[in-house]
Amino acid sequence: MNTLVYILIFIVLVVFMAYAFYKLGYKKPETFPGHWQALLTQHVVFYGRLDAKEQFRFQKRMMQFLSEVYIDGVDLEVTDLDRIFLASSAVIPVFGFKEWHYKTLSGILIYPDNFNEAYEFNEDSKKRRISGIVGTGRLERQMIISKKALHHGFENHEDKSNTAIHEFVHLIDKMDDRVDGIPEVLMQHVYTIPWLKLIHDEMEAIHKNQSDIRAYGGTSQAEFLAVAAEYFFEKPKLMKRKHPELFKMLSQCFGLKVWK
Repeated sequence: MNTLVYILIFIVLVVFMAYAFYKLGYKKPETFPGHWQALLTQHVVFYGRLDAKEQFRFQKRMMQFLSEVYIDGVDLEVTDLDRIFLASSAVIPVFGFKEWHYKTLSGILIYPDNFNEAYEFNEDSKKRRISGIVGTGRLERQMIISKKALHHGFENHEDKSNTAIHEFVHLIDKMDDRVDGIPEVLMQHVYTIPWLKLIHDEMEAIHKNQSDIRAYGGTSQAEFLAVAAEYFFEKPKLMKRKHPELFKMLSQCFGLKVWK
């Protein structure tokens, strides 16, 4: 076999491997299912605030996310509503950005209910306090979330919490390899020092029981960012009234204009 044949074989192998990598690594988004429109309108308040053009953009972003991350259920079948809630939770915090990919996330596991630190959900209910978590170590690039908590975040419009959005904000925070409440990608539009001062002032108010921000936000800077983001996306008008400075700062961080 002469040199030219070896070269041709090599080229064919390279092209084949490149094609295989492309097919495996970049799945083309599927078309937005028409019957999801009613479900989005009914359950996702954020989506309902958008005009028709922006709703179409939201749909495209959802399908892009679902093409990049696998979703699986543990002892349950994943439903359309599960996918809608997870994709919406992923899109909402980054909708103000022209483009976004969760490069530190490859898969999501949905558990039936809350779980313990060993990721068990069939044990003593008192020990099952975790509703969502961004994995580390052997679960790096994974998210685990309770289906009960996932649905509660979108079906209860009266509280200021949403577990799935909380976890996706942690992923955004993690983009600079540190989950510290100071995500570089968000801090491009604001100054870090004023943000830190605001965080500490708000956390102190939480500790003194002088704030309506959920107490868990007072445990660390990272948790404050995630909890405050839940509040911001769930109850923007209330936050604007009660925490105008924080509302303004988060609006700048997430690249969103003043809510209607």
